[in-house]
Amino acid sequence: MIVVNSSPLIALSRIGHLQLLPDIYSEVYIPLAVQEEVVSVGIRVGAEAVKNASWIHVVTVSNPSAVRWFRKRLDAGESEAIVLAMELNAELLLMDELRGRRIADAMGLNISGTLGTLVLAKNRGFLTELKPLLEVLMTSEFRMAKSLYHQVLSLVGETG
Repeated sequence: MIVVNSSPLIALSRIGHLQLLPDIYSEVYIPLAVQEEVVSVGIRVGAEAVKNASWIHVVTVSNPSAVRWFRKRLDAGESEAIVLAMELNAELLLMDELRGRRIADAMGLNISGTLGTLVLAKNRGFLTELKPLLEVLMTSEFRMAKSLYHQVLSLVGETG
């Protein structure tokens, strides 16, 4: 079981591979704040895909005081995703934002993100090539250093 924050949902939707989440992971959970960020806040890439994904379990966190504590440093979606991952004892938290990842790591959570999911998908045979997908991500709001781009391609045996 995994908990997913907004950015992996948006990024995977942008490249047309949101379906990798249920293909790779057994159960996919998102907190209500993440659903609201992706589906309800203006028009975002992935809004319809996330809204219509019957395999995404939307959950309200049960510890709002913990969310308030995280909100001092993180946005609502990141805060709720960390709290939900702890409440569900999730195997993995998918989150791309560095500050949120650092805090989740300090809380003892296992963390990955969009790129880790893509590498896993390629290694398991769900994708044949990552380079074109990474290039689409790099032309969007997804931030990735050129060195990380090359590192990811190297991990899966592709050249950049």
